[in-house]
Amino acid sequence: MTPADGGQPAVILKAATQLFAALGYDGTSTRQIADAAGLNIATVNYHVGGKRELYLTVMERAHRAEKAALDQALARLPGDDPVASIHRLVDDYLDFCVDNPEIPALWMHRWLSDASDITELERQYVQPLVSAVTGALRPAVEAGVIDASVDLEYAMWTVIWSVHGFAKGGVLDADGRRRGAGDRAALRRFRAHLHLTLHRTLALPGDPR
Repeated sequence: MTPADGGQPAVILKAATQLFAALGYDGTSTRQIADAAGLNIATVNYHVGGKRELYLTVMERAHRAEKAALDQALARLPGDDPVASIHRLVDDYLDFCVDNPEIPALWMHRWLSDASDITELERQYVQPLVSAVTGALRPAVEAGVIDASVDLEYAMWTVIWSVHGFAKGGVLDADGRRRGAGDRAALRRFRAHLHLTLHRTLALPGDPR
């Protein structure tokens, strides 16, 4: 039985995803996963293997979910209004991260050298997605919609850093209270800021506001 089949593997996978997202790979033990799933360690090992194997499964599933959402968003990218299409692409990515906060949390732990002995995930999962986005935006550069001097790869990383940071940590308001993606006013304000930042970074024509 695999995690996708339901039952105990699915319960284990859900618990592991939540713990890896909250504590990171290095901060999570198999005992914690078993306790969160309401099972013993032997049952966890029987269904999914050790912690490393479970982590790889969690990251693979996170990647597949992100890739499916990105493929759908990129399929809508060509349009009569290329500027509006680019902004819609960023909205789609932001909405995905807000709806699936565990996924940016998993990757942010890796940015902080979590699971540093597992080195292949960025090359296997992240780089192809970044390349897919930059490749999809090249026609807009050739058409003069995006300024040719823009470093598209770094522009996309700027969006990733910003969106992941907001989805994971939110922002502090004037009273020092943390406002996250669940706060509609904070999300609306961040979305407007993200649009303005991207519009100016890519030197897109027109007024973004």
